[in-house]
Amino acid sequence: MRRMIDMIRSSAVSATVVQAAARGALAVPAAEMMEILVYLANHNKIFGQQARMTLAGWEEKSSVAVAANPQTPTEVLDYLVAPENLRPPLLPALLENTAVPESKLVEMAEKGSREIVDAMRRSSRVQQSPVILQALSLNPNSTDREAKQEQEKAEVIAAIESPVQEDSPSSPEGSEGSGAAENDAAIAAFMAEHSNELTLEGEKPFQAIGGFYELELNSAHDPAAEVATAEVPVAEAPSDLEPAPEAASTSPVAATTATTGAAAVRKAHVPPKKAKSAEEARGSALQKISKLDVKGRIQLAMKGNKEERSILIRDGTKLVALAVLENGKISDGEVEKFASQKNVLEAVLRQIPMKRRFAKNYNVVRNLVANPRTPLDLSLGLMKNILAQDLKNLASNKEVPDTIRKLALKMFKAKTDTTNRSH
Repeated sequence: MRRMIDMIRSSAVSATVVQAAARGALAVPAAEMMEILVYLANHNKIFGQQARMTLAGWEEKSSVAVAANPQTPTEVLDYLVAPENLRPPLLPALLENTAVPESKLVEMAEKGSREIVDAMRRSSRVQQSPVILQALSLNPNSTDREAKQEQEKAEVIAAIESPVQEDSPSSPEGSEGSGAAENDAAIAAFMAEHSNELTLEGEKPFQAIGGFYELELNSAHDPAAEVATAEVPVAEAPSDLEPAPEAASTSPVAATTATTGAAAVRKAHVPPKKAKSAEEARGSALQKISKLDVKGRIQLAMKGNKEERSILIRDGTKLVALAVLENGKISDGEVEKFASQKNVLEAVLRQIPMKRRFAKNYNVVRNLVANPRTPLDLSLGLMKNILAQDLKNLASNKEVPDTIRKLALKMFKAKTDTTNRSH
């Protein structure tokens, strides 16, 4: 039997029934009734206002149950947590509901009223999240003492929880023998670990984040990708290899033999072909990659060269892009560049600091924090490692979120004051 919400979505009921729904007068469970009301409030121009009024006065007990239930549809939770719809009695349940995205709570923590600040300070979920605590410390309705407490607690939690993985030393480019065997074993392990995801991906073709045009345009101006094309100077053939006039006149056979020999020598001294340009190398790699399925691209990501890695890091298939970071030949310079790219998946930016080798590289950390595509919670967790001058730059970087800019300015002033007092 079809649910009433599905029938309303598909316009399979009369206007009279919809009007009754907007008043909350349908004989359906409370959770479904609230789902119907939220749908009408968001999508129905005629009865939307009535639905919003009904929701604002909906019975508290059932409203709290819906707000606390992780199975409640996202649209309903988003409606309930929106500043214009938020009802104070529902706030504690919404704060603890893991289905409410942390990003929503970050916004609430940064801009909420004093009542919201108090509720968040009592929430166990908030008190365990360094990201929300950071945002709460920036709220103008928090006292200076509270802001300092939240900031310190956020830094302690972030330091305890920051997960890193031990890396085996990367093998040099072109290593042979046991290195190849280890590579194959690593690929097999990666495939086995992600077998379920591989099944779901199927034969998904290569699709670059940002598109192929941008990929080729960027590579054409990438100094790191350029291939040497200098010509090798070739010496002139020695003059004594030319057939002597006397030999030509006295012996046709000798002359022919001498001419053939000279031609062979000249042929041996023909300038070698130029190395492929950066654009040609990129085009060749793109053609190769475009013919591979997901498994083939994963193998290439973990075994391929720098040019292939620079393309595959932008693969729209998450497993392929992540496999690039498992390549034993990858350099710190490459990862520094990946950390600053806006045309990679968020999953890639999250994975980079999970590797101890990359997490210890200051340039990588700085680039991640300054990258507007880096998830907010990750940037906030890494900011404690940023030096004063870079914090100052971040504070004026209009590409990063307001939360990052404000916290960067606050941390810069704090570090500057500490330095001044020490002198």
